[in-house]
Amino acid sequence: MDPPPLSSLQEEGRRSPPSRTRPPSPAAAVPPRPATHSHSLHKYAPLDWSAYFDEERRVAIPDTDDVFNVYTAGSEGPVVFCLHGGGYSGLSFALTASRMKDKAHVVAMDLRGHGKSTTIDDLDLSIETLTNDVIAVIMYNVWRFATSNYTQVGIVAVHVAARKEIRNLHGLVVVDVVEGTAMASLVHMQKILANRAQHFPSIEKAIEWSVKGGPLRNIESARVSIPSTLKYDESRECYTYRTPLEQTEKYWKGWYEGLSDKFLSCPVQKILLLAGTDRLDRALTIGQMQGKFQMVVVRHTGHAIQEDVPEEFASHILNFISRNRIGPNGVEEPQADGCGKGKPRQIYCESVSQHEWIYYEGDMTQVGPGDGGDNR
Repeated sequence: MDPPPLSSLQEEGRRSPPSRTRPPSPAAAVPPRPATHSHSLHKYAPLDWSAYFDEERRVAIPDTDDVFNVYTAGSEGPVVFCLHGGGYSGLSFALTASRMKDKAHVVAMDLRGHGKSTTIDDLDLSIETLTNDVIAVIMYNVWRFATSNYTQVGIVAVHVAARKEIRNLHGLVVVDVVEGTAMASLVHMQKILANRAQHFPSIEKAIEWSVKGGPLRNIESARVSIPSTLKYDESRECYTYRTPLEQTEKYWKGWYEGLSDKFLSCPVQKILLLAGTDRLDRALTIGQMQGKFQMVVVRHTGHAIQEDVPEEFASHILNFISRNRIGPNGVEEPQADGCGKGKPRQIYCESVSQHEWIYYEGDMTQVGPGDGGDNR
C-alpha cells in the first residue's frame, strides 16, 4: 500500500443531514447524504455500479453469519477474479470490468470489512482470514464460475494461490505491491492515515477530495468506487470511512511479509504491474532477471492502476490471458495433429536450474530464462 498524497481539501461547514434514520448496516447501498448544490458538485456526483457491472450478488457462507457482496460482468471466457486493497472495494475494478467483459467473465468481491460485505468480525483483516474468505466465496458460490478457470488479481490473490486449493487457477496478477517497499512504509502508515481528510459533508466532497488530495486520479472511477468506501456518521452528521484501517495495524505486517517469495513460488503464470521502476525488492529483481514472471511498468498513474488508467489496465490483463493462452478450458497450446489441424494440448512447466521446460504430450522444449516460461 503506497502512501497517498497528504494534501487535503478544506471541508465545508456542517450541513443539516437529510434524515436521522440509520442505514440498515455500515454497508448500506448508498448512505443518506446531506443536501448539496448540484450545480457546483455535479462533476463529482456518484455513478451507479450497474453502468459497469452486469450483476450484484450476495454470497452467504454456510454455517457462518458472513455475507460477501460480489459484482460480475460478462459471461464468456476465463474468470478474472479481482481482489481490492485495504480501504477500497470491489467497485475499484468497475471501469476495468466494463472494458473486459466482452472477452472475460470479471468477478470483483468486497472483502471483509469493506463495501457491502458484512461479517461477524469486520475488523479481522488478518491475511489468513481474508484468504479463507476468498476461497469460501469461490467454493460456496452458486454460479457457474465455480468450475471455470481463473486469473486472480490482487495481493490477497498471492496468498490464495500459495494455498493451492483452487485447482483451476491459471494466472496471477499483482498490482503495484512489492514486499520490500511495503514493509518499509508500515512505520509511516498510521501518520499517513491520520493525515487523510477524515470527515466529509457530502459524498460529492469525498469524491472531490479523492482525486484532488487523495489516492485517485480518475474522476469517473472515483464517482463509482468512493461511495462504497464511506458510511454516514450520525453523531458527527457527516461521512467517514467505512473501513477503519487505523484499527487493523496488528495485521499489516502479515499482509506483506514473505509476499515476494510466495509470488515467485506460485505454480501459475504471473504478471506484476508497477507504477514505477524503483519498486522491485531483491527477490523480485532476481526473479525478474530469471524470467519467472512478466513485469510491466505503467506510466502516468498512481498506486490504483486499475482506477487511474482502466483501459490500459484492461489491455494488459487481456494480453496476459491471450499470451498465456488461458481460456475457458484451461491453459492450452495449439499443436497440429496428423491432419494438419490444430488441437489443444495442456501445458505444464517445471523449473530446472535457471531454465524453464515446457512439457507437451511426449515433447520437451527448453526455453531460456526471460522467454516467458513459468515455474509450474
